Amino acid sequence: MTADRARIIRLGVAFALLIAAVYVFGWYIPQFYEQGTTYLWAEALYIGVAAMGLNLLTGYNGQVSIGHGAFFGLGMYTTAILMQSHDWSFTETLPVVAALSFGVGVLVGFPALRVKGLYLALVTLGLAVLFPQLTNRFVPHDLCKTCGTSQVGELRRVKLLPPSWTPTFIKHPDQWAYYATLTIAVIGIVALFLIVRSRFGRALIAVRDHEAAAETVGINVARVKVIAFATSALYAGVAGSCFVLVKRLATASSVSVFQLSIEFLVAVVIGGTATVVGPLVGGIIVVFSGRWISESFPSTILFWHINDSVKNLLSPAIFGIGLILLMYVLPDGIVGGGRRIVNSRLRSLRRGKTSPAST
Repeated sequence: MTADRARIIRLGVAFALLIAAVYVFGWYIPQFYEQGTTYLWAEALYIGVAAMGLNLLTGYNGQVSIGHGAFFGLGMYTTAILMQSHDWSFTETLPVVAALSFGVGVLVGFPALRVKGLYLALVTLGLAVLFPQLTNRFVPHDLCKTCGTSQVGELRRVKLLPPSWTPTFIKHPDQWAYYATLTIAVIGIVALFLIVRSRFGRALIAVRDHEAAAETVGINVARVKVIAFATSALYAGVAGSCFVLVKRLATASSVSVFQLSIEFLVAVVIGGTATVVGPLVGGIIVVFSGRWISESFPSTILFWHINDSVKNLLSPAIFGIGLILLMYVLPDGIVGGGRRIVNSRLRSLRRGKTSPAST
C-alpha cells in the first residue's frame, strides 16, 4: 500500500467518524438544548457550503470574488418562490437551483475573463450591489404583503416539516433543516475533494500559479476559469436554498448581500485557502464566534454590563481584532496552518530518525 493511499484511507476513516458523530449529535440537540441551537449549526453548515464554492474559485483558481452573496440570494429566492407559489418541496427545488446558479455563473464568468485581481473583485462587488435591485424589480410583491418588496414571506410550516421518506428520528423542522444541510455539506466536501484531485483540479492550480505556463502545456485557461466560476456559483446557490429551510424566508438588501459575501470570504480565510475542509471549519467559527461575541462578550469577560448599542459597536471591532490576531499566528488558516505544523513536525521526526548517531 502506497503512502498516498494509506493517507487517503486514514482521512476517509476520520471523516466518516466525524460525520457519524455529527449525525448522532443532531438527535440530542432538540432534546437537551433549545431548538435554536440546531438552527445555528445548520446556519454554520450552509455558510461553510458557500465558502467551499468560493474557496474553489479563490483558493484553487486564484479569482477573487466578493459578490457571491448574489449567487446565494439567487438560490434563496428560487427555492422560496418555488416552495411558496408552486408548492414544491425543498428537495425538489435543489436541482433547479443548482442548474440555474451554474448557468448564471457561466454568464458572469465569461465577462470576468477580461479582468483579474482587484478589478474582478470590483466587478463581483457590483453584482452584489445590483442583486437587491433586481429582486425589488422582479420578485412578485404579493408573496409578502407585510415584509417589503425584496422579501418572500415566511413559508408555511407544513412545507418545513420533514418529508415522509426521512428516517423516523427526524421529527422536527429544526432537525430536518440540520440533517438536510449537513447532507448537502457532506456531498459538497466529497465533490470538492474529487474535483481538486482530478485533472481539472490540477488545471485549476496551474492556472492560479502561472496562466502563461498553464496555457503553454495545453490547458484551456478560459474554460477552466469559467467552469470554476460556475461551480463556485452552484455551491453558493445551493447554500442559499438551505438558508430558506433554516430561516424560513427569503430576504435581500444591499447590506445583507454584501455582508454575506464578506462572511464567505472570512470563512475561507479562517479555515484555510486551498483546503477541502477549511471553509466548513471557517463557517462554523464565523457563526459561533459571532454569536458568542454579540451575546456574551465582552460582558462576561470584562465583568460589567454593557448596553446593546455599545455592544453592537464593539462586536465587529472585537471580531476584526480576533481575525487579525489569527492571521498573524496562522496565516494559512486553521486547517492550512495546522497541516503545515504537523508536516513540519513529521519532517523533524524523520530527520531525527535518519541522522547518524553521534559518536
